[in-house]
Amino acid sequence: MKEGPDIARVAALIGDPARANMLTALMSGKALTVSELAEEAGVTIQTASSHLSKLDEGGLLRPRRQGRHKYFVLATDEVAHVLEGLMGLAAGAGHLRIRTGPRDAELRRARVCYNHLAGDMGTRMFDSLMARGYLVPEGERLALTETGATFAAGFGIDMDGLRKARAPVCRECLDWSERRSHLAGSLGRAFLARFEELSWARRDRKTRVVTFSQSGAKAFHELFAVS
Repeated sequence: MKEGPDIARVAALIGDPARANMLTALMSGKALTVSELAEEAGVTIQTASSHLSKLDEGGLLRPRRQGRHKYFVLATDEVAHVLEGLMGLAAGAGHLRIRTGPRDAELRRARVCYNHLAGDMGTRMFDSLMARGYLVPEGERLALTETGATFAAGFGIDMDGLRKARAPVCRECLDWSERRSHLAGSLGRAFLARFEELSWARRDRKTRVVTFSQSGAKAFHELFAVS
């Protein structure tokens, strides 16, 4: 078929191993420099610059300047959503990296998926919100109920602000390690930010790992109880 979106071009951009490693590194939600992305990809800075130009032209990431420095971030939440979906597809098909680092178990427990919580704790939160009727399926989408909005507001989340924003309030994102859903969208981002504000959790600056304190983990499990 010659009409419609050209998925082959996007697939080719993501499919290169070096570019795939760069995109995965940006799933941390942090803006990274060319040298940092070159290290992630295992290539020279010159080669990394060429790859980044292609990803920029393809609409998968965008550059940002801060003084003399140039950083790169994922272009949109939609790009992160597609990447997490591909990770789930690869994991489900058995295409896993042979070498697992010492942080692998921690990544599976709790990690950042671009700007929201993923891993075992992310799916637990999603399951709890669904079981209590705070989130409900609405066709192929996900909707936040009034009781869900009241729950989120009671937790200190500015629901009026989220509703006024252009981004979807809540959306379902397939978790690659759990192969179940976790919460994305502006609400998912707000929950993770609130966990950090309350000092329940902190992000590891060098990885995507989210580490919960002992008291934070206890409060989290009480708040998102799953029968």
